This record gives sequence, structure tokens and C-alpha cells, in this order.
Amino acid sequence: MKLNQITDNKGARQGRVRVGRGIGSGLGKTAGRGQKGQKSREGVSINGFEGGQMPLHMRIPKRGFNNIVAKDYAEVNLGTIQKLVEAGTLDAGATIDHAALKAAGVARGGKDGVRVLGKGDFSSKLSFNVAGVSKGAREAIEKAGGSVSVIEVVPAAEKAAAKKGKTLAAKKAARG
Repeated sequence: MKLNQITDNKGARQGRVRVGRGIGSGLGKTAGRGQKGQKSREGVSINGFEGGQMPLHMRIPKRGFNNIVAKDYAEVNLGTIQKLVEAGTLDAGATIDHAALKAAGVARGGKDGVRVLGKGDFSSKLSFNVAGVSKGAREAIEKAGGSVSVIEVVPAAEKAAAKKGKTLAAKKAARG
């Protein structure tokens, strides 16, 4: 047997059907699409359309709520930070902020900054500059001799308005 003699088993590969190529092919004229109308044409976009009846996705009750003003924080526990300091990934002398935690690989996401939570053991004297801190985390940091300063994170919409020289309040007032 040679490489150029290797073939698939009979019936293993099926050729594609060429529709609309004459009545002799068995799929000529209407090409297997039935008769006339919207469904026989190309580019049909009637998924979910129920002939004028209220569609199922609109009849079913909706639940839940998506809060558009909620803050998105990357949450980091004190126990995780302590492990990073012991491993040498985080510099104990520097200020711990969003950029430092992101570089260490623990602050994923969090477009509104980092929030420190108090889970885990903590004993390092560190200085934090973060967007949020829980009550327990603040107590644990101060007990270890560290300090916490909470920064105000400016939303992207306000940053864009400030760049153009307008405040968000002035923008709203101009709208009416």
C-alpha cells in the first residue's frame, strides 16, 4: 500500500447538494424550499414571529434588574495580599493600589477600582490607596500598623465631560 492509494471508505464522505440545477437533479425549480413566499426567499428574518400573535418571548414575565449606576469593584481579600507579600510578588514598602494589585494578578476587572475585604490572616504593615475597604479589613490593616486611604473614583462619563471642559451637572442643566 502506498500513500497515494489511501482513500476513504465508500460512503464516508458525502458531496454537497447543488440545489436549483434542473428537474433532473431532484432539487430543481423551488430547490427544496416548497412554494412561494417569504420563507422561499434568501435572508429570511422571522425567527420568533408568530403571525401577528404576541410572540412567546414577549408573553413570558420578565424578572430581575440591571443596576446601571452600580460600581464595579475588583474585590481582593487581605489573606491573598498577605500571601503575595510573603511570596515577594508585592513590595511591602510601596503603596498598594489598583495598579500594583493588577500587576500581581489578583485584581481582575474592576473598572471602578479595588475594594479590599477582610477575609484571611493579615500581619503586614502596608499602606493602601484603594477605592473601597470593608470595616473588618480597615480594622485588620490598622491593627497591623498599616494605613488606608480611600480614593474617589471618577466614572468614565464624568472624565469625558471634564476633558471637554464641562461638568456632568452643567451638561444635565444644558439639556433641560
